Amino acid sequence: MIDEVHCSSGRTRLHAQWCAVAFHCTAGRFVTRAAVIAGVLSLLGPLAGCTVGPEYHTPAPPATQNYTSTPLPDRTASSQGAAGLEQRFAAGGDLPAQWWTLYRCEQLNTLISEALKSSPTIAAASAALRQAAENLRAQAGTALYPSIDAKLNAMREKLNGATLGQPNVNKILTLYNASVSVSYDMDLFGGVRRELESLGAQVDFERFQLQGAYLALSANIVTAAVKEASLREQIGATENIVADEDAQLDVLRKQFEFGGVDRTAVLAQETLVAQTRATLPLLRQSLDRTRHQLAVLSGRLPSDTSVSEFTLSMFTLPQTLPVSLPSSLVRQRPDILAADAVLHQASAEVGVATANLYPQLILSANYGPQSLTPAGMLKYADMIWNIGAGLTQPIFHGGQLSAKKSAAEAAFDEANARYRQVVLLAFEDVADTLRALDHDADALAAQTEAWRAARSSLNLARGQFRVGGVSYLSLLDAQRQYQQAVVNLAQAQATRYSDTAALFQALGGGWWNDTAYDEKGHANDHPRFQ
Repeated sequence: MIDEVHCSSGRTRLHAQWCAVAFHCTAGRFVTRAAVIAGVLSLLGPLAGCTVGPEYHTPAPPATQNYTSTPLPDRTASSQGAAGLEQRFAAGGDLPAQWWTLYRCEQLNTLISEALKSSPTIAAASAALRQAAENLRAQAGTALYPSIDAKLNAMREKLNGATLGQPNVNKILTLYNASVSVSYDMDLFGGVRRELESLGAQVDFERFQLQGAYLALSANIVTAAVKEASLREQIGATENIVADEDAQLDVLRKQFEFGGVDRTAVLAQETLVAQTRATLPLLRQSLDRTRHQLAVLSGRLPSDTSVSEFTLSMFTLPQTLPVSLPSSLVRQRPDILAADAVLHQASAEVGVATANLYPQLILSANYGPQSLTPAGMLKYADMIWNIGAGLTQPIFHGGQLSAKKSAAEAAFDEANARYRQVVLLAFEDVADTLRALDHDADALAAQTEAWRAARSSLNLARGQFRVGGVSYLSLLDAQRQYQQAVVNLAQAQATRYSDTAALFQALGGGWWNDTAYDEKGHANDHPRFQ
């Protein structure tokens, strides 16, 4: 398979055309003759009709119609509040390119738009793509066309006639030479074309790395914004709980003054208030870190105060979740496409190593004047020219070439295994997020019920404690349960938003629907790629 050779026939008739052009050009035209020589070598290009090495084909997608071992429900559970809306799985649906707009948060849209323009990560990935594209263009220029160079030399030397059989002749002379040299690699077995194929695959890799950077940046911003909103919700709830517990502490202190409770109850309440307050610095520290993260993700310094602040009420939970078919996932996720480009590049490198085992043909030509005086440079009689061909066939290199070919084949096998691993991890990623969304809805519904029950229990315990119906320990237990229920509810609400973003990221982010790309996934003229 590796040594497969693809040859085109019917090329030898060009030899007659080459002879006709080479020996019927107009004499005395320096520039014209050089151009004709270049044209001659270009006509020989079709002779290079053989290409060794494997023809690359993208691996087929996994033969499955499902992401999970058991079917998903058509829709998730629902509960009270904006974060408790039911979500519907739309199998075969297509994601929009700007999937974050599904949250209907204008501040989030603005932040991501600004981040995509100013992020150093995006700028670095974009520069890497431009570098790969220019490397391909440079290599194509030297590989597909003849190389033409103009030279001008002046050399002073002493001629020893002994080398010519005339020992008594010694002469000092100056030799002037101006010439145009043309060379062309015939690439008989396609090694150069495989190199171009390898560089083209590198361009594809950098393109999908750039798209992966866009997807990761937007998903990280959404996740960080949701985390900030959740932390603000937890801080607000904790502050309200502290206020309620302070009020309860005042009541206990008055009751203690009149002998209604003992000192132990007051001390226990003071401990509870202190413990609740102690959770606030950690929450605020997490909030500060998240704010710093959002600033850096958007390409700003942590001290920048212009980054929007987020609360859960600013987000709308997407109710329709487009879920791409498994057969489409391998053509959508940037990491899979990047791994495919690496595999393609490894395949091309096998072709390069194989071509190095076969003959290499280099055609060359020179044309220009050579004279002992500068004035003689203008005389046609002093013109010299040559046309030549060089054929190199490797015979013995101590096993170097065959070892390089074997190494290239091993690199291809490694890239193939890594590609399959990336595909497996991608399917695992989607399966995990789909299941998480289903469980998140159930968890939020349960946390909502737990919060309601804890709130009712606390209100009842407070009322009964005022009239002496329950002990203080019962009231203390109700307060602790309610505090934990409030925090758990805020976390469950945020989890639904963040896991929805995780699903969109796992499915590839809908970049293929962006007008910046053509139908093959290649970047069109677009500000983000300039």
